[in-house]
Amino acid sequence: MAETKTTKAKKATIEPRLKALYKNELKAKLMKELGLKNINQVPELKKIVVSSGVGKKREDKRFTETVELTLSKITGQAPTSRLAKKSIATFKIRKGMGAPVGYLTTLRNDKMYEFADRLINIALPHVRDFHGVSREAFDANGNYSLGLKEQTVFPEITFEDAAALHGLEITFIIKNGSKEGSTKLLELFGMPFEKKGGR
Repeated sequence: MAETKTTKAKKATIEPRLKALYKNELKAKLMKELGLKNINQVPELKKIVVSSGVGKKREDKRFTETVELTLSKITGQAPTSRLAKKSIATFKIRKGMGAPVGYLTTLRNDKMYEFADRLINIALPHVRDFHGVSREAFDANGNYSLGLKEQTVFPEITFEDAAALHGLEITFIIKNGSKEGSTKLLELFGMPFEKKGGR
């Protein structure tokens, strides 16, 4: 019985920082700042999708293995390969056949919050000549996407992993999102948006 209590106590102490912050402070703050009447209307991060295309290098085994390993290391879970959705003669790609055209990982719950924390506070500050992320990359539902040119901004990536450089696309899927609400949510998480009016 004591062991069970200890296990529960351990689980309670390792709740991701951003998750605890959202539950204990940010949710109520967002409700007030956005003038919402119901707590269930507050913008909430539901999942983060991390993906990378391999393009013309899809037949390069070393390159595709690097992309797959990168996603695995920075997200903490195995990515799924993505096959072509349509045929493109120029690139000699046939729909649903051949080598993967990219890899994708979907993060939820604790892993999602842990990844967001590392991205915002560790990876983005290491981007060369960084002046903030765009405020214009929201879709109609308030979901936010950003791209990184290189995987090397993540501390999990070793010198060997950086031998084949590739980009990443990261999409924040936000429930009850809108441009205003989602921006406010990500700002409270610490997302370094570019300053209004330019640099």
